[in-house]
Amino acid sequence: MTALDQPARHADGPERRPKRVPFPVVDEVARHCLQEEEPETVHIEVHLPGTPDPARLKAAFTEALRRHPRILMREARGPWYRRRYEWELTAEPDVEVVSFPPPERDALKKARIRSLSDSPPLSASPPIRMEVIASEVADGRPEDGTPSVLFLTINHTALDGPACLRVLATAAELYDGQDNSPAAPPPLRTAPSPAPEAERAPVDAPSGWAPPARVSKGTPEPSPGNGMLVAELAVPRRPKGAPFTVNDQLMVATALMIAHWNREHGSRPRPFRITMPVDDRPRDMEMPIGNGTRLVEVPFSAGELTGKEWGPEEIGALLRRTAERTRALKALDRPQLGHGAALLTSPVLPVTVRAALTRGLRRAAGPWTSTTLLSNIGRVPYPLDFGDAGRAYAVWFSAPARLPRGLTVTTASTAGRLHLALRWSKTLLSHGDGAHLRDLFEHYLHATEEGTSS
Repeated sequence: MTALDQPARHADGPERRPKRVPFPVVDEVARHCLQEEEPETVHIEVHLPGTPDPARLKAAFTEALRRHPRILMREARGPWYRRRYEWELTAEPDVEVVSFPPPERDALKKARIRSLSDSPPLSASPPIRMEVIASEVADGRPEDGTPSVLFLTINHTALDGPACLRVLATAAELYDGQDNSPAAPPPLRTAPSPAPEAERAPVDAPSGWAPPARVSKGTPEPSPGNGMLVAELAVPRRPKGAPFTVNDQLMVATALMIAHWNREHGSRPRPFRITMPVDDRPRDMEMPIGNGTRLVEVPFSAGELTGKEWGPEEIGALLRRTAERTRALKALDRPQLGHGAALLTSPVLPVTVRAALTRGLRRAAGPWTSTTLLSNIGRVPYPLDFGDAGRAYAVWFSAPARLPRGLTVTTASTAGRLHLALRWSKTLLSHGDGAHLRDLFEHYLHATEEGTSS
């Protein structure tokens, strides 16, 4: 976590009680709002050209867990009147974390379904599972060896995707003995020289008081839960020295995708707010493990996204305004979920009372929840080289998509390609709806390239 240091590994024995760590704010809010119908899972799939050796991979991943002891945790039991939830840190995993399911038809599709519906329980350490799935060879991929997918499912109450990826990079290094240190960071946008504070103009951003637009309902499915679609796209071009980043291009493509979708479904124009996680943690072995991102909301007025022909000039202007807003939001010093959540999780009342209060406030605040979430992991910073199994050529993530948002967009880039995951609540959208949204996203992402020359 941003506010937690990793504790040193301790000896776990009958005479010593495992060390306990209070739930941070993000973990507690997530714990209060758990739902069996739509588990709060994060899914990661890492595609390799070969298949790792089962015994070596299990040993490497287990040792990686020990080297990042904050991941070896389970929820401690306690009376109903306790003031805090606590994580109980363990010296070893309580369960077998890595499994190798037998090959079967549609194995990858079934693994994705399991990741969206079966959350690792908080009662057993660690709240993460890895399946090694035999993969069908994708078009254009070399057919040397048997390709495989490392399929990780994380209980998002305890961990986020970047933290789990750090642990996996350690496992890759232990598996093959090769350095898996982070690569050089991607180039940043060129920022203008800061003006004196007295001359600094306020960022042009619409008011956040109005309830934002919702993603219009498509063709819901009869069963609850999440659906997901993944795609591989070209990373959008960005001129050298541009005042915006690829993340800003993804933000604009997401906003225009949903605005287009809503127009097609007859929704009246309303302002948008898109939640964006910001991760300031280092990527080396000292990276704090847990839920370490802070959430900011990027606003768009109704007029910015409607009533325009989206030519290069209009796209370019929207990119520049979006870049100003994201830059200002990233610079803000605020708690991970805001000051209200920090106050709500203060250990004044028993957790059961705070849980009921949190759920009630979440329902009441539903109309003000952001339109969607865009989680851009960016360039995957680690080689993820598993030696005889090869180096990762594709990495997909997906974030939970429970209503009232009902749709999340997650992106990462590996080997020069952009890997997109759309995840939705099945009470809002169907797979066909997801495919249409993917096409819209690809169209508007390409349009941001045209806007870079304006």
